[in-house]
Amino acid sequence: MSNASLHALPSADRPDVAERLRDALLAADFTADGLLDLLGAPAYAALARSETVPALRATRGDTPLQLLVRLFLLQQSVPRARVTGVLPVDDCLASGWLVPGDDGEVTAAVDVRPYGGPDGEDWFIVSDLGCAVGGAGGIGSKDEGVVLGVGGASTTLAGITVRTPVAAALDLGTGSGIQALHAAQHATRVTATDLNPRALHITALTLALSGAPAAELREGSLFEPVRADETYDLIVSNPPFVISPGARLTYRDGGMGGDDLCRTLVQEAGERLREGGFAQFLANWQHVEGEDWQDRLRSWVPRGCDAWIVQREVQDVTQYAELWLRDAGDHRSDPAEYRARYDAWLDEFETRKVKAVGFGWITLRRTGAAEPSITVEEWPHSVEQPLGDTVRAHFERVDYLRAHDDAALLAAHFRLAGEIVQEQVGLPGAEDPEHVVLRQNRGMRRATKVDTVGAGFAGVCDGTLSAGRILDAIAQLVGEDPVSLRDRTPAQIRLLVELGFLEPTTG
Repeated sequence: MSNASLHALPSADRPDVAERLRDALLAADFTADGLLDLLGAPAYAALARSETVPALRATRGDTPLQLLVRLFLLQQSVPRARVTGVLPVDDCLASGWLVPGDDGEVTAAVDVRPYGGPDGEDWFIVSDLGCAVGGAGGIGSKDEGVVLGVGGASTTLAGITVRTPVAAALDLGTGSGIQALHAAQHATRVTATDLNPRALHITALTLALSGAPAAELREGSLFEPVRADETYDLIVSNPPFVISPGARLTYRDGGMGGDDLCRTLVQEAGERLREGGFAQFLANWQHVEGEDWQDRLRSWVPRGCDAWIVQREVQDVTQYAELWLRDAGDHRSDPAEYRARYDAWLDEFETRKVKAVGFGWITLRRTGAAEPSITVEEWPHSVEQPLGDTVRAHFERVDYLRAHDDAALLAAHFRLAGEIVQEQVGLPGAEDPEHVVLRQNRGMRRATKVDTVGAGFAGVCDGTLSAGRILDAIAQLVGEDPVSLRDRTPAQIRLLVELGFLEPTTG
């Protein structure tokens, strides 16, 4: 299939119309908060699942906001006369945002969804009709060039991205432009690439309608559109990571075998990063019989980069195939065709000896360190988004630990991080707990077991005494040799710093 069957897009060369349309949408309270107030939480949440009936029921009136929801979110025809006082209708028709219909009605050419920025900004994400989100309900178009709006993966990547001011940012596979929009708030120059020219057009619309600076848009796959001499402070990508037997949908199927697309993206990112720069991706990876999945991912990390890789979910091959067959709406097709496609997925996995597929986050940071740090872990538990500051702090702790040997750790001062609680686990009535757990209530929300010395140490860390002085006091308290305690405790201190339970201070 080609892009010819998709709806014609609004002009990207009329920023004046986009600005007037934006003003009109804001005046009618067509914002994330405005939608929540109008629809109520259940109907608003249903929209994110591509379920429109609750929203249709909540927008049966003719207020400006109800009209706009029906027009831009629910793809309903609306009488032109009723929106003339709400929107710059003539300009929107002339530039293609609206399409004239029968009986004096107008319809939207694209889906426009309000999206709240991290600092309360009112943004708008443009996507193809019926494709504001994907998910188990299936997308609204079978066309290979369809452009989706904001889904869970998009918001996850936006949340984990490090948000420090940078000179140059690159959004690879920009789609509807959500990552480029975020990057435009803290990068002087944003470059957005996509294999799909329709996605680049929609990204331009998203940025213009959100009042963001324009990005430099380039067509091509992965790093192909990037010149050999170009480097960036930040690279982000929510790539077409789906491991499938055939590239049917550009936005999700990368066209390479297995997890080669994600591997290639990660391996090639290193030389595109400036010193200290970050590259952050969502990815899928294969769990192959007879191979450690963590070793597989470590082999992807390019030279000269620290890495933090977090596996958030694992699905067996049947779950995985069903998820993406439903994403494409194949479960609503002819049963024999559905079974044939399902069979093809399982054949592909069997050939590659794949038993499961992992999903998660990959963060690289360019470093000049002689010994790069590579952390690969499984963390399926709940976290607190946004995590950008948590990601940045992880690599700052990596630098700190790399620069401090055990003697330096004992001379250093630490304080307990904020919102850490201590839990004692044991049988009721027992004199001593079986073990003590420290738990974070922020960021990654980690928990770690500590012994009584570790618990006591963490409990008195307030930055005033050095680690060595605290251990000497604990040794005296418990009647242990202070030299022995100083010898065996730095490893526990190092772990507590690495996981973010203890923070170094200047002393």
